[in-house]
Amino acid sequence: MGLYDRDYTQEDFQSQFRTPSRMQMNLPQLTPVVKWLMIINTAVFIAQSVGGDNWLMSWFSVFPVSLPVSLQLWRYVTYQFLHGSFLHIFGNMLGLLFFGPPLERYMTSKRFLILYLFCGIVGGLFYPLLAAVKFLSVAPMMGASGAVLGILIACAILFPKFIIFLFFFPVPIRIGAIFLILYSVVTILSKGQNAGGEAAHLAGMAAAAVYIFSESWRARLLFKIRSAMWERRMNTHRNLQLELDRILQKVHDRGIHGLSLRERKILKEATKAEQMRTRI
Repeated sequence: MGLYDRDYTQEDFQSQFRTPSRMQMNLPQLTPVVKWLMIINTAVFIAQSVGGDNWLMSWFSVFPVSLPVSLQLWRYVTYQFLHGSFLHIFGNMLGLLFFGPPLERYMTSKRFLILYLFCGIVGGLFYPLLAAVKFLSVAPMMGASGAVLGILIACAILFPKFIIFLFFFPVPIRIGAIFLILYSVVTILSKGQNAGGEAAHLAGMAAAAVYIFSESWRARLLFKIRSAMWERRMNTHRNLQLELDRILQKVHDRGIHGLSLRERKILKEATKAEQMRTRI
């Protein structure tokens, strides 16, 4: 799968010279999180190839063989770094290489990593649910496809001018995304080959869409929470200041010996806090 990068900056640059818009195939420059994800995935695949992957699959794949195993939460992260073959990891890393850098630059590295792992985790959770209700058979599941396809969906939402290769044909990224979604749905419903993997793909793509479309709502909610916390701290500070003023007035009127144990403690803590603030 490849990607033509037809960025808005390229179109603006070309328009300055009144030349037709063209598609140019560029190899994206690696960004920090994408680079480390590729390094870790490759290192784990080498470890699988050299040391045998049976024990890695036993402990780190998503394998809903029983409820206790399904509740081993680390599996929903670690399975994303295991791959079954060279073609498996090559396809996922190629997708990460093309779709990851523009998205990481747009979102910042921290948010990109959160989105990537979130898509993979949701993808890993959906397959055990289908296995638990006996809709799909039980088998070990591994691979970064759910996370990578989540990244693709995020790019389809944010960068609709991207062009991808689908079966060697260039198509708009949103058309490709719709095709991949339909393919996953049909495969799951027909219980076709790799239906469990397609369940992870579909859930990862859905997770990305929810994450991107809910960003403004989450930002408003976070702002309200932080505002409420700030207001609560300010109220606490104001109440403490009023109490401290009352205690100081009492000291002025009656002397330090007229204070209760609680009032002495408040005064001592306030004095200590003021000394630390002055020292800083």
